[in-house]
Amino acid sequence: MSGQTPAALFAAQTAQVAARRTSFGLAERRAALQRMAAMVRDNQPAIIAALAKDFGKPEAEVVLTEILPVMQEIRHTLRHLRRWMRVRRVMPSLTTLGTSARVVPQARGVCLIIAPWNYPFNLCFGPLVSCLAAGNSAVLKPSEMTPATSALIARLVAETFPADLVAVVQGGREEAQALLALPFDHVFFTGSPAVGREVMAAAARHLSSVTLELGGKSPVIIGPGADVTQAAKWVAFGKFANAGQTCIAPDHVFVHEAVRAPFLAALRDRIAAAYGAGADSSHLARIVNDRHAGRLRGLLEDAVAKGARVLTGGPGQGTRLPPILVEAVTPEMGLMQEEIFGPVLPILPFTVLEPVLDRINAGPKPLALYVFDRDAGFADRVLSATTSGGAGVNLTVMHYAHPGLPFGGVGNSGLGAAHGEAGFRAFSHDRAVLTNRFSALPLLFPPYAGRAKRLIALVRRFLT
Repeated sequence: MSGQTPAALFAAQTAQVAARRTSFGLAERRAALQRMAAMVRDNQPAIIAALAKDFGKPEAEVVLTEILPVMQEIRHTLRHLRRWMRVRRVMPSLTTLGTSARVVPQARGVCLIIAPWNYPFNLCFGPLVSCLAAGNSAVLKPSEMTPATSALIARLVAETFPADLVAVVQGGREEAQALLALPFDHVFFTGSPAVGREVMAAAARHLSSVTLELGGKSPVIIGPGADVTQAAKWVAFGKFANAGQTCIAPDHVFVHEAVRAPFLAALRDRIAAAYGAGADSSHLARIVNDRHAGRLRGLLEDAVAKGARVLTGGPGQGTRLPPILVEAVTPEMGLMQEEIFGPVLPILPFTVLEPVLDRINAGPKPLALYVFDRDAGFADRVLSATTSGGAGVNLTVMHYAHPGLPFGGVGNSGLGAAHGEAGFRAFSHDRAVLTNRFSALPLLFPPYAGRAKRLIALVRRFLT
C-alpha cells in the first residue's frame, strides 16, 4: 500500500476538484496522456518482466495484450479528444423557442479504478486513459494476486503523476473495502459478477455512478458453412491466450455435426502447432495461482466423473495446465454452470440451431458471443436472436481491440461501456444548459386566464 491511507489520498484529490474544472483543460489532459504514453514506452522491459514473474505470460503476449492496447487507447484518445470535449448544440422544441440549448461534458470528479489480475497492466491503465481524458483524478487499486505488476504500477504512477491527480493503493480485500467506503464520484470495476455486485452495493450507499466490466460464459457457434481451419485458429487464439484467463475468451463451442470432425481435427492441429503437447510451452501463460489451478482441475474431474470425455490435454502440474478439449458435457456439470476462466474448452455438437439459441438465451447474458459461418444469413440469425455485451463474426476477442467500438457487458456481464469515446462518456457527466434569449413562455405564466388561457389551448391543440 502507498504511504498515505485511502482516505488521505481521496481527500487530497477531492481538494483539487474545483480547481481542475478550470485548470485541467484540453492541453493539460493531452499532456497527462502523453506522459502516460512515455511511461509505458520507456518501461516495456520492466512490464514484461513483472508479468513473467506473476504468471509466466510470454513476452509477445504481454506486448499484444497488455502494452499495445494501452498505447492504442492513448493514441486514439489524443486524436479525438478535442471533438469529444466539444460542447454539443441542441435544436429548440416548440415550448423552448427563443432559447439556446447545449450539452457540456464535465468531469465527474474523483474516480476509483479497481483492476483485476488477469490483465493487470492493461485493465489498470486502459480505464485511466478515459478517466484523465474526461478531466478526472483517479485512485487505482491493482490486484494483490499479481504482486510484481502491482508494485510496478505503483512505482510508475508515483514517478509519472502527482498523487492529487493519480495515486495507487496496493493491498487486498481490506484495502478495497476501505476504498469502497469512500464517496467516489465514479467507480470503474473489472472483475467477476459476484464481486461486481458487492462493488455496486457499496457504490449505491454514496449514489456513486459505476461502470462494471464483468464476465460470463461466452459461447461460440460453428455453423455448417464455417471455414473450419480459420475457425480453429481464432478459437484457439481467443481461448488459450493468457491460458484462458480472459473475460471474453470462448467459454464453450457449439459445433454443427456437419463440420464437427474436421473442426476438431483443425483445432487439434492448431493447438499442437501453437502450444505443443505439454503444459510447459513457452507460448502459454501459467494459471495465476494454485487455488485457481485447483478449481480448474476440480471442474475437469467433476465433468469426467459425470461422463465427459477428455479429447486432448491433461491436468498438468502445479499452475501449468495445457489446452484441454472436453466432449460429452452436460448442463449439470460445473464446467457448464460457471465461467471456466482457464484452458479447458467444452465442445458441444448440434444439428438444429434453435435449441442452441434457446440454451444461450436461458442463461445470463454473456459478455461476448462468437459465430463462424461463410453464410452471412446464418450469422445474422444468431445475432438477431441473442444478446451479449459484444459479438464477433468469424473471429474472437478482437472487438475488444477496436477503439471505435464500445466495450462492455449487459445484465450479468456488466453495466456501462469503456474504450474510446464510450470510455470518455463513462467518466463524464453530460450537463444540460439552457439559456434564455427571447423566450415567449412567460406569456403562458399564471394567472391562467385571458390571453394565457387562449395560448395554452392553442399549444395543446398543436401538440395533440
